[in-house]
Amino acid sequence: MTGATWFDRAEGLRRLADDPFDVLVVGGGITGVGTALDAASRGLRTALVERDDFASGTSSKSSKLAHGGLRYLQQGEIRLVYEALHERQRMIHNAPHLVKLLPFLLPVFKGSGGVINKKLARALGMSMWMYDLTGGARIGRFHERLSPEEVLAHMPTLPADKVASSYLYHDATVDDARLCVTVARTAAIEFGAVAVNGAALVGIAKDASGRVSGATVRADGRDIEVRCSAIVNAAGVWSDEVRTLDEGHDPDSIRPAKGIHITVPWEKVRNDIAVVVPVPKDKRAVFVVPWGELTYIGTTDTDYDGPNEDPPVTREDVDYLLSALRFTGITDRDVLGTWAGLRPLVKSASSGRTADLSRRHAVVASPSGVVSVTGGKLTTYREMAADTVDEVVDQLGSRVSGIARRSRTKKLRLRGAEGYDALAESTDPAVAHLANRYGGEARTVLALAEADPTLREPLVAGLPYLKAEAVYAARHEMARSVDDVLSRRTRARLLARDASAAAAAEVGALIGPVLGLDDEAVAAQVADYRRAVELERTTAELPETALDASLGA
Repeated sequence: MTGATWFDRAEGLRRLADDPFDVLVVGGGITGVGTALDAASRGLRTALVERDDFASGTSSKSSKLAHGGLRYLQQGEIRLVYEALHERQRMIHNAPHLVKLLPFLLPVFKGSGGVINKKLARALGMSMWMYDLTGGARIGRFHERLSPEEVLAHMPTLPADKVASSYLYHDATVDDARLCVTVARTAAIEFGAVAVNGAALVGIAKDASGRVSGATVRADGRDIEVRCSAIVNAAGVWSDEVRTLDEGHDPDSIRPAKGIHITVPWEKVRNDIAVVVPVPKDKRAVFVVPWGELTYIGTTDTDYDGPNEDPPVTREDVDYLLSALRFTGITDRDVLGTWAGLRPLVKSASSGRTADLSRRHAVVASPSGVVSVTGGKLTTYREMAADTVDEVVDQLGSRVSGIARRSRTKKLRLRGAEGYDALAESTDPAVAHLANRYGGEARTVLALAEADPTLREPLVAGLPYLKAEAVYAARHEMARSVDDVLSRRTRARLLARDASAAAAAEVGALIGPVLGLDDEAVAAQVADYRRAVELERTTAELPETALDASLGA
C-alpha cells in the first residue's frame, strides 16, 4: 500500500477503526517504528500504536551513538560488532541529516593512578585493528595513535601529567528521538502505514484456533477494535506487559538496566571530539560527547527494579559521572540537564552484571502469532526490524500475497535525506541547524518562519531551536503536548532543563491553537511539564541552573 500523504493522528485513529491490517506493531520506539517501516515497505498493511509518545521511552534517552561498541569485542561479541558497524554505514547513507561521523579519542593514562597498563594498551591496539577491519574500511577511516600533545589538543582538561600515547577512531552520532519520528513519518507518508501515539493496547482478540484476529486499542478515552492478523510486540522494557495480555501470565523475561547522562557547558570540558574516559573503580568507561555549545557525559549501567515510566536520575548516579570527570573540575552546579533510560536486556541466569548481558536481539513468536522482539541496540534497529518482519511473514503464510518476502530497507532513504546536502551547506546558521534536524523537510519549517518572522526567534533562550519548530512539531510530527515538543521533537529538556521550563508557557501558546487546546488545557500542560522538570532536578539533588543566553545566538 503506497501513496498516502499524511502523518495525522485523527486520520490514523479513523483508519485503525475502519481498515483491516496484516500486522499491528505495538511500541513507538526505534524498534517499533523500524518494524512498521520494514513491514509497510514490503507491502504489508501496517499499523503502529504507541501508548505515550514516539520515542518516549528508551529511544529518546540513549547515548545517541551509532556504533559497534569496542567493549563488545572484549566480550567476544565479534559478530555483534560486525553487524552493528555494517548497520552504522547504512544509517549514514539512509539518514545523512541525522547520522554523522564523529571521531572518538580513547586516552591511555600512565603512572600509578593509570587505568590502562602497557599489556592492556597492546590488547586495545589489537581491538582497534579489529574495529578497522569490521567497520573502518567501510568509511575510509582507520584508527590512529596520537601523541600526548595531540591528545591534549583535543581535550585540554585531561590530566596532562598522566596522558600517554592514545588512540583515535571513528563512530557516529545520532539524535535518537528525531530518528524515531523520521522513521515513523517515512512509514506513514511513503508507504501508507498508520502510526498513532497516545494509543494503548489493552486487549488481544483470537479466533477459534487461538490465532490473533484483532486487538483493542484505547485512545482518548474510547476503545477501538482493530482487525489484524498478526501483532508485533516491540514495547521494549514493557514487552512483558504485552506478552501477559497474550499468554495470560507474566513471562518475566526482561531485566532492565538503567543508564543516565548529564549535560554540562562545553567550556567546562573543551573537547572538540568525543572522548571515551575510563572509570578506574569498575573498569567501565563513559562517553564525553560535544553537542553544540554543550557536552553530555554518560552512561551508567546498573540494575533497575523500579517503575518503567520515568526512571529517576539519583544523586548517586550524578556523583558517579562527576567523579569520572573529576579532573575537569565540573560540579553539580554545572549540570544543566539529566536523562535516564532503561535498556530492555533479555535475562540471563549466567550473568551477575547488566554490563555483561548480550546486546544481541531475540525474536520469538507465540502460538497465537504475537511476535516479540527484545534486546538489541539502537544501531541495529533496522536489522532487528527486518528479522521481526521475516517472522511475521512466516506466521502469516498464505494469508498474504503480492508482498516482498525479504526486507527492502537496506538502502531505503528516510524522509529528509533528499535535499539535505544543499541546505546543510548554507551560511545561515539557522538554515544549517534546521537541515541537520529535518534534512530537506527543513524547507517547510523555514516557510513557517518566512510567513511569520516571530517564528524565527529562539524557542528556548540559549539553545538554537526556533519557535517555528514547535509549530511544525504540532502540525506535522504528531506532537500533542509541551513535553513532546521540549523533550523529544526538540531536545531542550535534555540540554537545559530549567531554561526549557522557563519557556514552557510560550511553547504552550505556540502549539495550543494548532492542537485546538483551550487556555485551561495549555496551562495544565505547562504546569505538568514544570512539575516534571522540578522533580527531575530535586530527585538528583541538583540546584537550579541558568544557561548563558548567548549560547544560542
